Order: sequence, then structure tokens, then C-alpha cells
Amino acid sequence: MSTRSNVIVGLDIGTTKICSVVGETTPDGVDVVGIGMSPSTGLRKGVVVNIEQTVRSIKQALEEAELMAGCDIRSVYAGIAGSHVMGFSSHGVIAVKGGEVTQRDQDRVIDAAKAVAIPLDREVIHILPQEYIVDDQHDIEDPLGMAGVRLEAKVHIVTGAVSSAQNIVRACHRSGLDVEDIVLESLASANAVLTDEEKEIGVALVDVGGGTTDLSVFSNDSIKHISVLPLGGANLTNDIAFGLRTPVSSAEQIKIKHGCSLTDMVQSNEVLEVPSVGGRKPRSVSRGVLAEICEPRVEEILTLVDQELVRSGFKQSIGAGVVLTGGCSLVEGMAELGEQVFNLPVRVGNPQGLGGLTDVVMDPKYATAVGLLKYGAGRDTSDFRFRIREKNLFRRVWSRMRRWFSDIS
Repeated sequence: MSTRSNVIVGLDIGTTKICSVVGETTPDGVDVVGIGMSPSTGLRKGVVVNIEQTVRSIKQALEEAELMAGCDIRSVYAGIAGSHVMGFSSHGVIAVKGGEVTQRDQDRVIDAAKAVAIPLDREVIHILPQEYIVDDQHDIEDPLGMAGVRLEAKVHIVTGAVSSAQNIVRACHRSGLDVEDIVLESLASANAVLTDEEKEIGVALVDVGGGTTDLSVFSNDSIKHISVLPLGGANLTNDIAFGLRTPVSSAEQIKIKHGCSLTDMVQSNEVLEVPSVGGRKPRSVSRGVLAEICEPRVEEILTLVDQELVRSGFKQSIGAGVVLTGGCSLVEGMAELGEQVFNLPVRVGNPQGLGGLTDVVMDPKYATAVGLLKYGAGRDTSDFRFRIREKNLFRRVWSRMRRWFSDIS
């Protein structure tokens, strides 16, 4: 198989599945040309706990995607998640040289905003500009070329544990892949399922994955808040396995096919067959019993998200409501229960804005991988990219000295 230069790959390394989506850039955008998926056995709560098992799962997903796309995959855009991810806002101010904002001024004010103390065990993943202020003029998206003497920037800084990021990169390298960039999975999902109007009015994206539930809040077309909760679809699967006394693999299938988040939506005559453990015969169970198991767990997850929204102070600013995505959002009744919990409009978000195999990827479980693909297609080479922290002190000092000399020249 050949290696094509216009091919971009998004790799979603999740707790329950590893998904790779291959896209080909065209004049009209990006066409999906290949998809691969494999069960994930080397992660817990979004964090790598067994590199060998993770490498095997990555290779399996890539082989499937390569076969469908008809090309070799050499580099990927990988996602990162987990409760270790944290975000906070920062502010920077500089004096504008020459009376007109240049690209160097814009870079300098971002450097000033990110000049905050970061613990040694954490690494900056993203620096996301929220707004620029030129003199006293607020809400500026791009200050380049504007006249002024004072430039301010408000940014949202996303950090994660260095070891977690390093393990993702190592797993990819041992799978024969280069990592072009590491992207926060909730931001990738937002890139796939949210509309520009929702981001402008204000929206909360809730990505209910296997091991974690990621929350990201947008308003005025910029990120305002992120949070990661250590609960997800795997907790619901375990509840079903325990409540119905069935193997975990069977509980996962029951959740996907028959799960319901609201007991009021279940008909009294609905019955399903449940496999038993220990070689016992399958049993017939009312679907209402399954709903009684699912509803408390889903309500707990959504309530914790609602509490985080209230704590962040941005719940009143999400006029467009809440968008649910991720594999667990497909459980019947999730949106209806969400409207009761959040007291806001709720919809389930599918990936959009792609060509090619769109009918295959129009599913919330592909949201993160599609978002990583779109991120790679739209990434500017001047963007702030993730780099694993350099351990060699000499290289760090030399890199900083080179930046100083470039600023002077």
C-alpha cells in the first residue's frame, strides 16, 4: 500500500474502544476514506495502564483502517482525556510597538498570558485564546493590524499529567506511528458536533465516553470552561452486569440494544433474554428492570455535570442548551432525562461537515475521532502545538536562547 501525503488520521484512544478515522483533504474539505475500530483493554478512566495491550489495540484499529483506505498510516492526531486534565483562565498584557498590532505582538501577549507557574509533573496541552483587548476595545477575535498602544489577551490554558501524555506518545511510537499533535478529546468532539451558532450563543458539550465524561463550555465563539468527570458508560455497563447477573460483555450488548435511561419510556410488555454466568441457562427479564438499573446511574452522571456547570458560573450563559455525544449518549432516553436534569434544551450530536463515508461516521461514538481528523485538516502551522516536556536541560536552555535571539532580530 502507498503512503499519500494528503491523508490525515484521527486516533481516539478511549477506555472501551480505540477508533481511527482516515481522511483525505480535497478542495472542498475532508473526505472520510477509512475507519478502524478495536476494543481497548489497556486504559482505565482514559489513562494508559498497560502499554502492550494499548499497542495491540492501536495496531488492530490501524490495520482495519489501512485496509479500507488502501494506504499506509505513518502519523496520527491523538486524543487525550482523563481526570488529570485541568483548565484555567489567564490574562496577559503588553505594550504594542509601532502603534500597530503585528504577529510578533500577538505572540508576545500569548507568551505573557501563559507565563504562570505550572507544576513539574504537568504539561501545557492547549493555549486557547478567548478574546483580545486593544486599548479599551473588548471582544476582539483577531487584533492583527489594529491600531493601539496596549494589547491584552484572555486565554484558557489546558494542562495534563506529563506521564499520561508520554504514555500515549510511547504507545503510538511502538505502533510505528508519529504523533503530529495531541488534542484534548472534548475539544475534538466539539469540533465535530457543534455548530458555529451554538458556540456563539453559548453551549455545553457533554461527551459521555466509556471511562470519563468530558464537559466543555463555549460562549461568544470561544472556550470558557472544561472539566473531566471519572464516570462514563463503563460504570453503566458494570451496573447492568451486577444487577442482571450477566457477563460484562453481554451487559455491554444489552446496554447498546435495549438500554433505556427513563423507566417511563418502557412498555410493560417488553421482555429481553439475558445470558447467565457459570453456564446457567439464559433468563427472560422485563425491560423495565433494565431501565430501573440504568436510570439512577445516568441521572448521577448528568447531575454531576449539572453541578459542575453551576460551579463554573457559566450555566446561565449557555443559551443553546446542552449537546450530548459519545457512545453512551445513544442509550435511549438520555436526551429526555438530560432535559429534566439540566432544565435546558438537550440534543444528541452527530459528527458533521465531512464528505466520503459520511453514512458510516454519522454516529456519536465517532465524534472524537472525526474531531481529531478535522483538527488536523484545519491546523495552522503557527498554532501552539503540544510537545512532551524536554528532559535535557541543555536543550531546553538552548531552545529558549534561540527564541530570544529571534525576538531581538
